[in-house]
Amino acid sequence: MKLLVCISQTPDTTAKVSFNADGTEFNAAGVQFIMNPYDEWYALVRACELRESLGGTVVALNVGPAANETTIRKALAIGADEAVRINADPKSAAFVAKQIAEYARNENFDIIFLGKETIDYNGSETGAMVAEYLDLPYVSYASKLELAGNTATLERDIEGGVEVLEVDLPFVVSAAKGMAEQRIPNMRGIMTARTKPLKEVQPVPFDEQEKAVQFTLPPAKAGVKLIAPDQMDELVRLLHEEAKVV
Repeated sequence: MKLLVCISQTPDTTAKVSFNADGTEFNAAGVQFIMNPYDEWYALVRACELRESLGGTVVALNVGPAANETTIRKALAIGADEAVRINADPKSAAFVAKQIAEYARNENFDIIFLGKETIDYNGSETGAMVAEYLDLPYVSYASKLELAGNTATLERDIEGGVEVLEVDLPFVVSAAKGMAEQRIPNMRGIMTARTKPLKEVQPVPFDEQEKAVQFTLPPAKAGVKLIAPDQMDELVRLLHEEAKVV
């Protein structure tokens, strides 16, 4: 079985968000970057579990500059057998999806995994675009995946219940909470990650159809006002005059 796991590098969840002077790019100065948690905890770990039970190979793929290689090595430490970095600065979900699809097109992967979204953009777009480029079935927000022969059974949470789907290999899936449990790289994994292959691939040409014009921060939240229990009249006044329904 040949499995591809697409991983992204994102700012740490505690990073302070700011932009450059003209608001066109994220300010990365002093920011610690991590592997996107949905890619790491759910997509990558489930792929490794399937490889461990059924045999095969797990390939971790990242679209990004050389600075991302520390994050890629973590994927190798967790359990990926090899890694590929497409040497490009990702500017849009469509660009990333095109690069993933063109690499995967002739590699005959059985399953292409992604996290359900990245924690910086929260777009949930890339998986569907990869599937469209490759003309493959796509299952989004899957919380469970089991294989029997050439058929996968997946579950995903929907409003009021759980949806169960069956799909034949190959296909693309985005992984949500429940797909697997987080793994912490052990010392052996960290040491072997240094010697596992990490191949650099050049990007294919792509005509961008969109670009970010400007990023802005939301308005600062007002401070909390505490009202003493015996000042109900003041509470009523504030609710009438100052409270806003969002």
